[in-house]
Amino acid sequence: MHKQPIAGIVLLASILFIHHPVQAQERSVWSLRDCIDYAMQHNIQIQTKEITRATNEASLEQAKAARYPTLSFSGSFGTNFQNVVTYNDYMEKTSGVSASNNFGLNSGLTLYQGGRLRNTVKQQQIQTEAAGYDVEQQRIDLEINIAQAYLQMLYDKEALDLKKQTAELSDHQVKRGEELYNAGSISKVELSQLRSQHASDLYQIVTAENALENDRLKLKQLLELGLEEDFEPDYPEIGDELVSAPLPDLADIYAEALATLPSMKSAALGVDASEIAVKIAKGSYAPSISLNAGISTGWNSATGTTYFDQLGNKLGESLGLSLSLPIFNGKQTRTSVKRAELQYAAQQLQFESSKKQLLSTLESLRNDAVSAQQRYFSAKEQLKSAEISYGLVTEQFEAGIKNTVELLTEKNNYVNALSQLLQAKFQAVLDAKVLGRYMEQPIDL
Repeated sequence: MHKQPIAGIVLLASILFIHHPVQAQERSVWSLRDCIDYAMQHNIQIQTKEITRATNEASLEQAKAARYPTLSFSGSFGTNFQNVVTYNDYMEKTSGVSASNNFGLNSGLTLYQGGRLRNTVKQQQIQTEAAGYDVEQQRIDLEINIAQAYLQMLYDKEALDLKKQTAELSDHQVKRGEELYNAGSISKVELSQLRSQHASDLYQIVTAENALENDRLKLKQLLELGLEEDFEPDYPEIGDELVSAPLPDLADIYAEALATLPSMKSAALGVDASEIAVKIAKGSYAPSISLNAGISTGWNSATGTTYFDQLGNKLGESLGLSLSLPIFNGKQTRTSVKRAELQYAAQQLQFESSKKQLLSTLESLRNDAVSAQQRYFSAKEQLKSAEISYGLVTEQFEAGIKNTVELLTEKNNYVNALSQLLQAKFQAVLDAKVLGRYMEQPIDL
């Protein structure tokens, strides 16, 4: 009987290093990679970004087509009712009821417009490329969010196991306390304290179960799974090798993120697009030159001439060159240029701000990762001391040297050491995985 508390300590200490087997399911369980892959294919926000990219691609095609000639056909069909004799433009006598047809084919081509057409195409190409990067950034953000939710759920699972092991240990203490009480070694008050602690440990199990279920539901909702779809996650072992993985230098992470992160590429392209917008606005100062050509013909039933003869006789052709020179338009062009220049300056500032924000994020993230690793290994040493101390106090309690308050204090210190180790472990793994993602390393366990 005296060996039960020590056995409980050993059992509790092993919680951070045991593997949690997954019960057989009708369908396979979801690993972290399964969750990420599923989300990439079904996430509504990603699909919305894809639609935005497709819209930009359509706008690009339209901008390219604006450089080519236009061609349109027109036709009219009518019936005339008149009581007097008249003559048309071809000195053909018309009277009474007559039918008529008129046809036209017209084409136009913009020859020069201050480079606006060419620059509009360039701008739309940049915006289309930026929209593609926005899709990729949405994927990265979603991958990080899923990793955070998944690791939080794994933490909840191990925290629940810790609570269960703690309750099992306190149950041993209650049983041992009853033996000591029956033997007259402890008072009824001390036995009540042990029972109260056990009840509190059981309550903590309920709280931990609720936390696990809530975070499991959050992950399921993040995956946008339906009500009828089951979701049973995998609970892999998180070993020291994931916690102690070497962290890259901040300068290397920042340089890699600047060069490869889709959001930074999109921000840089935003500056380029706004610069071209200035050129487009200035193009309104230049004259516009366009070429127009057309061909037309018609037929009237009152003339007595055959249909096709009339079409041939009335065939008319036109060719023209038009020039539009802006002189004064209420400062619209000047105002448009000024606005475009200010937007260009704002985009440059926003890009610089994005780079500073990225550096700040990476600095904080790496500092947290280093701190979590240090806290993890410090917590391991603290746990060793807490385990030894708790074991000694347990033996002294059974020998009547220590009272219940001292026993429960040491037990709580021991459990707190385990909790701190657990928190540091998952924080270190999460921070390291997120840092790796900024260096184009897919997140996996």
